[in-house]
Amino acid sequence: MPVAIITGASKGLGRALTEALAARGWDLVLDARTVEVLKETAAALTGHGIQVTALPGDVTDPVHRSELVAAAWRLGGVDLLVNNASALGAEPLVRLEGLSLDGLRRALEVNVVAALGLVQEALPLLRASEAGTVITVSSDAAAEAYETWGGYGASKAALDHLAAVLGEEEPRLRVWAVDPGDMATDLYAAAVPEDGDPRPEPASVVPAFLRLLDERPASGRYGAPSLLEGR
Repeated sequence: MPVAIITGASKGLGRALTEALAARGWDLVLDARTVEVLKETAAALTGHGIQVTALPGDVTDPVHRSELVAAAWRLGGVDLLVNNASALGAEPLVRLEGLSLDGLRRALEVNVVAALGLVQEALPLLRASEAGTVITVSSDAAAEAYETWGGYGASKAALDHLAAVLGEEEPRLRVWAVDPGDMATDLYAAAVPEDGDPRPEPASVVPAFLRLLDERPASGRYGAPSLLEGR
């Protein structure tokens, strides 16, 4: 069975991806910070007859990242790494003039440094896979200037660039930065709690990620809405 590591897997897009991959027979290594929610997520996948390793922890911890990769190795390797865990830097979001520098450091540490650290840990196993793939979950805030989204957007823009360079440096891999578009997630609710407008559920954009895995286009940045329109 193919093996995937998914960070931030206990809810939102991460959980939706785990459910879709489990239905396809993938073995999974799941990360999240909230122990009980992660356990519940893993338990919900047992009906698919797959192997699931749930490891609660913080992706900024290098020991935790090593544990994730070691768990995948025990399942057979790493065919897919999804860097989905994210930090906003401020909850709710604030203008740059009021953004705590410690908050910005946290966003960069989670969204960029930890993501690269996990890639570095997993690279030997990704290279050994016949279809080694890295997906970094991006945001439209990485490419567009939205008031109060400066710190988070800057971290995602940096992640996009790392993904682009990794795709050049590792031509045998597929490296995709994917902007999922607007979603109803806890992250968005924490970012803009006063915004009560309805948004699509994370599961609605999962087919875009599955299309990438099925068609394996060139490494690059992709928007889920465009992938869904082209189905």
